[in-house]
Amino acid sequence: MKNPLLEQHELPPFDVIKPEHIVPAIDQILADNREAVSRLLSAGAMGYEDLVVELEALDDALNQAFSPVSHMNSVVNSAELRDAYNACLPKISEYATEMGQNPRLYAAYQAIQASEEFGKLDQAQRMVIEQAIRDFKMSGVNLPKQEQQRFSEISKRLSELSSKFSDNVLDSTMAWSRQFDDSSELRGLPETALELASQTAKQRGEKGYVFTLEFPSYLPVMTYCENESFRKEIYEAYVTRASDQGPNAGEWDNTPVMQEILLLRKEKSELLGFSNYAEHSIAKKMAQSTDQVITFLEDLASKSVSVATAQFEELCEFARQRYGKSELQAWDVTFYSEKLKEQTFDISEEALRPYFPASSVLDGMYEVVRRLYDIDVVPATDVVTWHVDVQTFDIKKDGQRVARFYLDLFARPNKQGGAWMDECRVRRKVKAAGEEVASIQLPVAYLTCNFTGPVGDAPALLTHDQVVTLFHEFGHGLHHMLTKVSAAGVSGINGVAWDAVELPSQFMENWCWQREALGFISGHYESGEVLPEEMLAKMLAGKNFQSAMSMVRQLEFSLFDFRLHAEFDPTIPNQIQAVLDSVRRKLSVVPAPEFNRFQHGFGHIFGGGYAAGYYSYKWAEVLSADAFSRFEQDGIFNRQTGEQFLVSVLEQGGSIDPMDMFVSFMGREPRVEALLKQDGIVA
Repeated sequence: MKNPLLEQHELPPFDVIKPEHIVPAIDQILADNREAVSRLLSAGAMGYEDLVVELEALDDALNQAFSPVSHMNSVVNSAELRDAYNACLPKISEYATEMGQNPRLYAAYQAIQASEEFGKLDQAQRMVIEQAIRDFKMSGVNLPKQEQQRFSEISKRLSELSSKFSDNVLDSTMAWSRQFDDSSELRGLPETALELASQTAKQRGEKGYVFTLEFPSYLPVMTYCENESFRKEIYEAYVTRASDQGPNAGEWDNTPVMQEILLLRKEKSELLGFSNYAEHSIAKKMAQSTDQVITFLEDLASKSVSVATAQFEELCEFARQRYGKSELQAWDVTFYSEKLKEQTFDISEEALRPYFPASSVLDGMYEVVRRLYDIDVVPATDVVTWHVDVQTFDIKKDGQRVARFYLDLFARPNKQGGAWMDECRVRRKVKAAGEEVASIQLPVAYLTCNFTGPVGDAPALLTHDQVVTLFHEFGHGLHHMLTKVSAAGVSGINGVAWDAVELPSQFMENWCWQREALGFISGHYESGEVLPEEMLAKMLAGKNFQSAMSMVRQLEFSLFDFRLHAEFDPTIPNQIQAVLDSVRRKLSVVPAPEFNRFQHGFGHIFGGGYAAGYYSYKWAEVLSADAFSRFEQDGIFNRQTGEQFLVSVLEQGGSIDPMDMFVSFMGREPRVEALLKQDGIVA
């Protein structure tokens, strides 16, 4: 039987990939790659094309097989798929460490850097060499053999633990549900939320209404449900997922997983000569030092906490005066905030939802980038996907296809929560045997969200918050897909400093708040009417509602993450909670209940790539707010300014230092005031 993961495909054959294909394919590819590397090194002295381009092809072969597997594990998870995926993680980690610690490969890259050829390489190729040499050192190439072995063991174990963390969060999310026979206890919930709960019940063979911890089910309860006891119940279930607290206490507890992750990250960092994992993390980022990051976050906090405190006091006073609520609990804040927003601005997310059917939002988003970058996004009908809901698109420039992407918008069982962009194919030069001229492999992206799908006869209707999320992920996608760099190591999102990688995504969010853009992003699902001027004015007036409260919440996450990785000491009991409590005492304006275990579901730092890097969101938000100020000055659809952002930022991938990239576009370094002004925290 043929194994589809071992065959060459322009795009993954999702319809025929089975769990039993995965481990044999990865074993075969890793064995083939090891043999090919050995053959390359045996050939002796090599230049860029002979060595680097050949290694890129080997990496791409592995990625083309494992990328769809990893993606399916996130979006159509099953026990069999998960087992196969998890079986591959230590194998791939071991291979990556083996390559990173190969002294002959390291010497070959050093030889290219020291040769006359290096000066003749283009900027992207030189950056590939420089980053590779840095990464060899970060992989422990210079360590003694025994320490190299330990480094490899740690890397392998960390990949397993990261996956285990995510599995626990998904399993505990899927395990909880709450059924109601009728809607008498669900007063205040909008019709869309009730219809979704009714649809969920039918899909499960139950009667009435069923609520889950999937975000489209959870958020409307927290925002609109007048039943405080149910708000508390679902809030407690949500913030105690995968922990020692809550309705499934201890069943999928991430406490030992987190502790071991932190312990191994610290040990790994110390092997490389760093004092802690925060230092280790900063070595590959735009920020220059751990002190710079802490100072940056504390500076933002000093400008935001007093404003956030005043905003929370206003909310408490409103709840007291209007509803007789003497003290706000954590499960009350979103509910009363929505009431205050409705009273202050006479607008709600639910009132906006009919004006943002997913199809109109997508058409409008594609029109935004057409005006900015002169590109066309057109449906692709010849692509196999992993689920009936998934859409596929081509990006065309001057009539030629330059990239493709998959769009998976809606929440469903066995799909990890949140929203993300990931790479399916990277842009690179491909030279087949016997060919004189290399062709270009086009970049392909996965864009994933967890919105409410179509309910009843109505199409999928998005809140404005979800529109912003969609634009954010599409910004990441554009960064990956519009690159002009063909050196795989720095093509698209590859090789980009992690604290700069959020710039294109946060930058795209700005168009969700512009009158001119909203004129074609919105369109009532029944009448086609664009968002009325009166509603638009109210929405824009409320843009910065509780913005300082949002700011300090993100700063709380960022400081917790960074301090935890800078200060972690395995001899201190319960340090994770202690650090979080310490940060909350300084920053938090909304008191967290004793049972809150937010950290046990903090996938960004324990299950993803943001460890000691969650600050990147705020760091890049400064860059994006400042960059957008040029469009505010020149015109939000100024074609020349759009072209300059395309050329200076999106097309460059990781080939240029991010500060140089920013200065190339703005003519100066970034200013933090741009973000504070954009959020309305300073005048």
